[in-house]
Amino acid sequence: MTIRCVVLLCAVPVAGMAQSADSLDVMGKLNFHLQSVGSPWSLAESAAYAGILQGLDTPQEWGQGFGAYGKRFASTMGASSIHAVLAFGLDSTLHQDPRYFRSRHAGFWRRTADAFRGTILTRTDSGGETVSTWRLGSAYGAAFLSNEWYPDRLNTVRLGALQGTLHLGFDFVSNLGAEFWPDVKHKILRRKP
Repeated sequence: MTIRCVVLLCAVPVAGMAQSADSLDVMGKLNFHLQSVGSPWSLAESAAYAGILQGLDTPQEWGQGFGAYGKRFASTMGASSIHAVLAFGLDSTLHQDPRYFRSRHAGFWRRTADAFRGTILTRTDSGGETVSTWRLGSAYGAAFLSNEWYPDRLNTVRLGALQGTLHLGFDFVSNLGAEFWPDVKHKILRRKP
């Protein structure tokens, strides 16, 4: 699972960089979560992650070859789809906004703290703030549900809890990317007159 972190670190998030502060309606939330599964970048990330799992021969019971890669890709897509469905159901029902909003503070450590806070807390549709139930529920729910098709030795409570926690860690990394990438991009692409 730690190799997925490398893939995600390379995947600089673009969602949430230039969004309106207006709350999303149900269709906006649905589109947000569909993009997390079906965008070209998400599909490429799933294909790359399946390739890493193939290279590591994980799970070993699935073997090698094109058919085994297909199982790993389908497994990755299935897990992403379950996560998106749970996230959409929770944030729509609980009136929570799934987007990350960049910090209004200055300084690296303060902005990093705000990115972490944005992982645990979320905006409500009415503009308040609450525990990010949609994020916590979808991370752990998807981890446990997607392990159902894994071999029994991998379908454990321990692994489900670890995968859910890793997903929250990846969300934090994604928030860091959304927080700092616009600044990095501006400095890299700045051209002298």
